[in-house]
Amino acid sequence: MTKPARFLSLDVFRGLTVCLMIVVNTAGPGADAYTQLVHAPWFGFTAADAVFPSFLFAVGCSMAFAFSRPIPTAEFMAKVLRRGALIFLLGFLMYWFPFFRNVDGHWTLIPFSETRVMGVLQRIGLCYVLAAFAVRWLSPRLIVPLSVVLLLGYWAILLTLGDPADPLSKLGNAGTHLDLWLIGQNHLYRKDGGFDPEGLLGTLPSTVNVLAGYLAARFLKAATDARPAVIRMALAGALLIAGGLAWGLAFPIAKKLWTSSFVLLTVGIDLVLLAALTALLEGRKPNAATRFFQVFGLNPLVIYLFSELFIVSLNMIEVAPGVGPYEWIGLHVFQAVTPGALGSLLCAIAYMLVCWLLGYVMDRRGIVVKL
Repeated sequence: MTKPARFLSLDVFRGLTVCLMIVVNTAGPGADAYTQLVHAPWFGFTAADAVFPSFLFAVGCSMAFAFSRPIPTAEFMAKVLRRGALIFLLGFLMYWFPFFRNVDGHWTLIPFSETRVMGVLQRIGLCYVLAAFAVRWLSPRLIVPLSVVLLLGYWAILLTLGDPADPLSKLGNAGTHLDLWLIGQNHLYRKDGGFDPEGLLGTLPSTVNVLAGYLAARFLKAATDARPAVIRMALAGALLIAGGLAWGLAFPIAKKLWTSSFVLLTVGIDLVLLAALTALLEGRKPNAATRFFQVFGLNPLVIYLFSELFIVSLNMIEVAPGVGPYEWIGLHVFQAVTPGALGSLLCAIAYMLVCWLLGYVMDRRGIVVKL
């Protein structure tokens, strides 16, 4: 069987997203990170806010290739549900890790009652399943109106089912009400008093990011002439960016709430970026720069999972009272040489390169883990 053609631009896009996700999530200690590398506290937008939706967009791009061959419905459903459940489970176990804690010199199991249920991988798993079913049974022309319904419906749900006085607040929005009722506060994100940025209701607009990636990759695959296709994609992206900014005047852009205006903005950015990468890379051989990002793109979920678990493991080791290796290196190496935000960034980049080495070793050995 002939393997589907690979697009260098899509590989680089996926790898770039993983790279930035690690840098944003592991800012070096000892100083505040650059503002653009920190998520907006609520309403607003920074470069860091674009990373997760871009990852979902990349998941959708992969669907255009993974689902390109005919497959019986029963087999398809089993494959999709199994993969979605596995990604969700890995995300849950990641938050439960290291499973045990030391209390007064005794190791005890961290109880399930204190473990977060939702999270980044959990949202990816849920969005993957919903988008896969839509792709299976709807044509591209119907996926577009479905996306519109999801975005408008989410807006309507927030405005009508949240607290009348402030339906878009952290604790007053309908998504928080659903999570507190269905999941419970002990199983939600700990830092926002009951609000979870990856809550259940936000799965609806997040799925549109995945569907947009699928449509974009499908469009590139079908294009016989790359130049007009790239121009059309860039124009569509620019229009969505403008639409997202305009909608944001009525429905504020907010990554944590994953507002519909945020979806339009981030999909627009991804379309422009993918168009630019396609114009620059397609038809050319990979080079050292593209190979760097391709390493991330071959095993994105594995490398992301490693980046989260490894830093937790490092924090369990004390090199000084109450100080782990990552914090010590950040303070005594990077902050000593380049104090401030630059030192924090360089520390995060160094950690990202450690994660890249894992991907490089896997690539050299021909290991590709398809979660």
